[in-house]
Amino acid sequence: MSIRDLSAHPFTHLDSAGQARMVDVTEKQPTVRSATAAGFVACGPTVIAALRDGSTPKGDVLAVARIAGIQGAKKCADLLPLAHVIGVHGAAVDLVIEDAGVRVTATVRTADRTGVEMEALTAVSVAALAVVDMVKGLDKSVMIENVRLLTKTGGKSGDWHRPNE
Repeated sequence: MSIRDLSAHPFTHLDSAGQARMVDVTEKQPTVRSATAAGFVACGPTVIAALRDGSTPKGDVLAVARIAGIQGAKKCADLLPLAHVIGVHGAAVDLVIEDAGVRVTATVRTADRTGVEMEALTAVSVAALAVVDMVKGLDKSVMIENVRLLTKTGGKSGDWHRPNE
């Protein structure tokens, strides 16, 4: 099936010739929008113990990861070529140590012309990468799992919530 065969369901990021383009949101009015994403960094018992007692060699893992995630949200458009440069007006990254790893949750807010789903997903991904970077000396088997969008609010498509979360 070619791109032209999909005209009944056109892709917004493709022009009539099937070439990638950034969607023009110039005429859209700014509205308040938010998105929350989550992910998990699976860690072994040695890492969990070090996180809980503050003995990780590189310092405060959760503080570094929190700041890295906020920075990631603000840099999303630099990383994703078709993402719009938008104002990140609020970003919160929460990390919780659990028995099997670190749960990462990020909420990003804006009052702009397009949503912040990618910014929230980037915040979670970068925070999780920071956790891996900070603990990899203790255990190289740590891994990032299940990065996903949980909710989004605002915009033309309205609110969305991942079922059962």
